[in-house]
Amino acid sequence: MSSTTTSSTAFHGLPVIPASEPLTTTAPRKIQKSFLAIEQSEGAGARVRRSIGTPQLRNFSPFLMLDHFAIPPGAGFPDHPHRGQETITYLLSGAVDHEDFAGHKGTIETGDLQFMTAGRGIVHAEMPRQNADGSPNVGIQLWVDLPKALKACEPRYRDLRAKEIPEAVADDGKVKVKVISGQSYGTDSVKELAYTPVWLLDFTVKPGGHVKQALPKGWNAFAYTLSGTTIFSSDRVSRPVEQYHNVVFEKEGDSIEAAVEEGAESESRFILVAGLPLDQPIFQYGPFVLTSRDEVMQAMMDYQGYTNGFERAAGWESEIGRNMVH
Repeated sequence: MSSTTTSSTAFHGLPVIPASEPLTTTAPRKIQKSFLAIEQSEGAGARVRRSIGTPQLRNFSPFLMLDHFAIPPGAGFPDHPHRGQETITYLLSGAVDHEDFAGHKGTIETGDLQFMTAGRGIVHAEMPRQNADGSPNVGIQLWVDLPKALKACEPRYRDLRAKEIPEAVADDGKVKVKVISGQSYGTDSVKELAYTPVWLLDFTVKPGGHVKQALPKGWNAFAYTLSGTTIFSSDRVSRPVEQYHNVVFEKEGDSIEAAVEEGAESESRFILVAGLPLDQPIFQYGPFVLTSRDEVMQAMMDYQGYTNGFERAAGWESEIGRNMVH
């Protein structure tokens, strides 16, 4: 792994585009529920709008948590462990430094992503850059469960730079989508990102624009609204949804339809996410996500005793966490 957190570890994940069934858009999914992500404190001084991982929506397999975060100067996420899951961090503005106990360091900036597979164990820190204007660093972090067979894999990173992300344009330019992971309007994403198959699409829709997006059948899916008002439709029923809402779709159906009113004052932006459900139990204690209580207890003992993947945590302290301004 290089200093920019790109891993040379072999990719052990499942294909992001299923080969079993063709993608279609004949049966738009209905909305199961929609709710506002309430802002709360997290880490050391960070503010997050959490939607998945709250009483409103828990363990929406394979998704464990979704945070829309704002990290002001002097705040951040100092040294902390993970085991058994993946994290996907998408930076919307600013820059965030990363450092782990194996000596890997890197930075993601506006429009970049980091895919981290924690596997058997990692201890790392995620800290914001200090912006000249004092503005916070804003992004989205999604926690994804790992299949039981991959929970003991070696940790892996894959940074995806903004310039690497393909874009598609539809509806006479009224719809633009960054194809981060998956497929949209005939455009495929970069491959070999997350081990657990996840689609991640960033849509911007101008007034009068209409989205018709296919999704893998049987996958769980949701949309998170970043700005504007988006109208989601199915069976001639339309529902307008304002910003900072999580829109959970029913599993039945093959696509989603979304639009912005012709006379709307502004465009809308939303993140559409879909993932392969994992048929396995979830036992989670903070950053440890396993398939039994005994495995969680073992993870805690391993972390405290510096064993079974956490050996390098003994005596380790990140520079970026140590230099944090309080």
